[in-house]
Amino acid sequence: MLEWTIAFIVIALIAGLLGFTGIAKGAASIARIIFFVFLVLVVLSLLGQLFS
Repeated sequence: MLEWTIAFIVIALIAGLLGFTGIAKGAASIARIIFFVFLVLVVLSLLGQLFS
């Protein structure tokens, strides 16, 4: 999932450099959502290992 976040961040940066603000905003928001989902999954995984 972290790879998807990095891919969308790269897409957002490239689109931002080329001036495609709508595409850059969309890719950045998708990257942010995937990043937060990744963080939640990491925390749940760590808690699962801690209490098992």
